[in-house]
Amino acid sequence: MSIILIGDQALKFWIKLNMIYGESFEILGLPWAQILFVENEGMAYGMSFGGSYGKLFLTLFRMLAVPGGFYLIWYLVKNKYHNGLVYCVGLIVTGALGNLIDSIFYGALFSHSYHQVATLMPAEGGYAPLLYGRVVDMFYFPLIDTTWPQWVPYFGGKDLKFFEPIFNVADSAISIGVITILIFQGKFLKEDPGSGEKSSSHEPSSDS
Repeated sequence: MSIILIGDQALKFWIKLNMIYGESFEILGLPWAQILFVENEGMAYGMSFGGSYGKLFLTLFRMLAVPGGFYLIWYLVKNKYHNGLVYCVGLIVTGALGNLIDSIFYGALFSHSYHQVATLMPAEGGYAPLLYGRVVDMFYFPLIDTTWPQWVPYFGGKDLKFFEPIFNVADSAISIGVITILIFQGKFLKEDPGSGEKSSSHEPSSDS
């Protein structure tokens, strides 16, 4: 999991120190696979919530949730839950920690990225106080980029894009962890906690 966290932060640092907000380039020359530098107030996939107060709430919530997540991992390991469940929870917690680092520190560490490449530890101070940093996003995959046919009610003639959200490595880790748990929850929870063995019914012995 540490590799995911290091990769997430290394890529975000590179983006901040080499790109201007809104700048983009294609991955391997593919128009539907892009690196597009944007920042958001802290929710996954570019979503925002409640202005500055919402931003502070999300940061404080993550500061409580991440330690709770590490405790959950310890509990699952101690009670011998399925390794797949432990790894998935680890992905979710790692992703949350990656975005939490942005939220806590990036405002103080970097200058703003509007019309300029940000600098690290600027003499005049960062673009925001501690706890008010913005999360760096960069992966953009507009697999479909066209317009709705004119005959489609309400949407006719409007832009049609899929997949439009912009996300980062941390968001991907969270999504993979959650989706995998939903798909394999039956298998992950099939074993008896504490025993590591599959649950089974025991028929009474026929011996007398």
